[in-house]
Amino acid sequence: MGKIGAGELVIVLIIALVIFGPSKLPEIGKAFGKSIREFKDSVNKADDEPVEKDSYKED
Repeated sequence: MGKIGAGELVIVLIIALVIFGPSKLPEIGKAFGKSIREFKDSVNKADDEPVEKDSYKED
């Protein structure tokens, strides 16, 4: 459970083709790829930034 096989992927692509049409699929794919790329970049940037310790002191 949780893994997408080739059959499921084909079904999803066919449904997307029917809903959006062949002219919109490249635009949707490009937008999806760009959003994934930006998400990865933001995650990598967050990993590179040092974590600041709180300035809270217990007395």
